[in-house]
Amino acid sequence: MKIIVLSWIVILSIQLSAQNISEWRGPDRTGVYSEIGLLKQWPEEGPEMLWAYEDLPKGYSSVSLGNGLIYCTGKVDTMDAVIAIDKAGKFKWKTAYGRAWDATYPESRSTPTLENDRLYVSSGSGDVACLNALDGSIIWKVEASKTLNGTFGRWGLAESLLIYEDKVFFTPGGKETTMIALDKKTGDLIWKSESIDDAPSYTSPLLINHHNKKIIVNTTASYVIGVLPENGKILWKFNFKSYSNEKGWNNQTNTPLYYNGKLYVTSGYDHKGVMLELSKNGNSVSFVWSDEVLDVHHGGVVKVGDYIYGANWMGNRMGHWICLDWESGEMMYNEEWINKGSIISAEGMLYCYEEKTGNIALVKADPKEFKIISSFKINLGNGPHWSHLVIKDGILYVRHGNALMAFDIKEK
Repeated sequence: MKIIVLSWIVILSIQLSAQNISEWRGPDRTGVYSEIGLLKQWPEEGPEMLWAYEDLPKGYSSVSLGNGLIYCTGKVDTMDAVIAIDKAGKFKWKTAYGRAWDATYPESRSTPTLENDRLYVSSGSGDVACLNALDGSIIWKVEASKTLNGTFGRWGLAESLLIYEDKVFFTPGGKETTMIALDKKTGDLIWKSESIDDAPSYTSPLLINHHNKKIIVNTTASYVIGVLPENGKILWKFNFKSYSNEKGWNNQTNTPLYYNGKLYVTSGYDHKGVMLELSKNGNSVSFVWSDEVLDVHHGGVVKVGDYIYGANWMGNRMGHWICLDWESGEMMYNEEWINKGSIISAEGMLYCYEEKTGNIALVKADPKEFKIISSFKINLGNGPHWSHLVIKDGILYVRHGNALMAFDIKEK
């Protein structure tokens, strides 16, 4: 009896350990953090800044956290690198892991995916690597795009890697394959999907659980696709490009939202957003509605209650803050506040980070109004404020170019 009990304890311990993941856009890549006990109003000057580190390499990635460390990426000469900082804001290590993009906007954008003591990253030119998260040593590295004849958009690649069971997934696109799965321990190729003969987008994929069936959802340059993680079978593809504007601008960047059998996908440049519904078996999707208002550039969206919140594109340096009804797509509000930007949520509050001048607003998630409760401005760092915010253990992490800041937002 004791042996059986101990066996279950060991199994449970292994299962819990395997779930220790920190990744792009937080839990399940939704942008909604499960933190509690956070301030519902900030001091007039903003929350207390605990520390700032101002020597990051160039990049727009957000951060992942674990092992008492904070991880992000940046460009060092011709290479993308991971940098690790401890929770007191002190430098620990930096490792170059893959070839950076060398054309327009070459700064690193891939947020490291942390599972226990391993980090998984991709580079702007399509290299995939696994690093020891404690000391930064490279465990394995694959020139995935080069080996598989992958293709690139105008701004290279920006994928934050997805982990599931024994696999790490990457989307090189091109004529040879669309998505691949590598063994997360060795980097060996497990499968490569068929090619849909399309370039990759700048999107990081989403793993959904649809009626107990796991499906990877991602966008390519033209399609929204659903892929089986066990074998790479492409279950369906939806022509998202057909909803782009008359200029044909079709630059996908935002991880889709999934809830209760439905998928919401949005893209900037006056591209229509669409709501899709999966069949019960997950083998097909059907169109539900589209909207012309919430065309998110690259700031993401969140679902809070029955509503979608985000900022639209009205030009590369301008946009409004929008709320849509999840079921119908009806616009609930369309409000101006400085500029468009990224959005996350926790405890029913929205954290809006406008990208032009670096103001962060605390807003109650209320479909009736966009009402700013508190705000403060980020004064450190350089370049556009494109990194997405992260909340962990009551601390708000803000990256602005070369600067990473930690703010205490816990209730006292």
